[in-house]
Amino acid sequence: MSKLTIGMTDGRMYAGYAEWVAGVRDDVVIMPLSYTRDNLMDVNRCHGVVFTGGEDVHPSRYGKPEFLEYCVPADFDERRDEFELELMHQVQAKQLPVLGICRGLQLANVYFGGTLIPDIPTWGKFNHAKLPGGGERDHAIRVDPHSLLFAITGHKDGWVNSLHHQSADRIGEGLAAAALSDDGIVEALERKETGMDPFLLLVQWHPERMDDARNPFMGAIRERFINEVKNHIIAYENH
Repeated sequence: MSKLTIGMTDGRMYAGYAEWVAGVRDDVVIMPLSYTRDNLMDVNRCHGVVFTGGEDVHPSRYGKPEFLEYCVPADFDERRDEFELELMHQVQAKQLPVLGICRGLQLANVYFGGTLIPDIPTWGKFNHAKLPGGGERDHAIRVDPHSLLFAITGHKDGWVNSLHHQSADRIGEGLAAAALSDDGIVEALERKETGMDPFLLLVQWHPERMDDARNPFMGAIRERFINEVKNHIIAYENH
């Protein structure tokens, strides 16, 4: 079998995502994808794509320019939005497996026609961002027992980290919430119908920053994504 070439959007803390996805495997090649490299067409060399965390998606991308007052202008990168929305278009057309993390969930939800909550505390929910001293929050999540996420982890509840101030609001077409926090914030999205559609799992937490390898909301997710990439290669080579 060919090496697994996994595209990865390049942004904040890129190295952490790359190290986590590749792990100790020697059959995984990570390919950074970004507007700064002007390498959108490198997606043609990828067998799967990870959409990583980072800046807020600009509210104009989901038809809510009035939400700008709840955002910090310095926390936008509109060229990244443009590049990654087109990348998602290419990925869907090529039917590649997708894993989205934090911003990756939010961007994918916008791509499929959904909207975002621009600032969770302002919307009357608990703060999901970093602690005042800069430490990570963590909290419980509840998983739909009929979801793909449950099939992957085998758990109806779990404990994850939390480093975001935005979240999915109206869910994009063809997607469904697979996990919620206790205050109702969407913590994971997946396809409503798995069927023959390519793998897509979007999580709001940061598995690449979790220390406990036994936590199924870290390790099991990575292993399933890698296996889906392998299956994509097998299907392509046997086509």
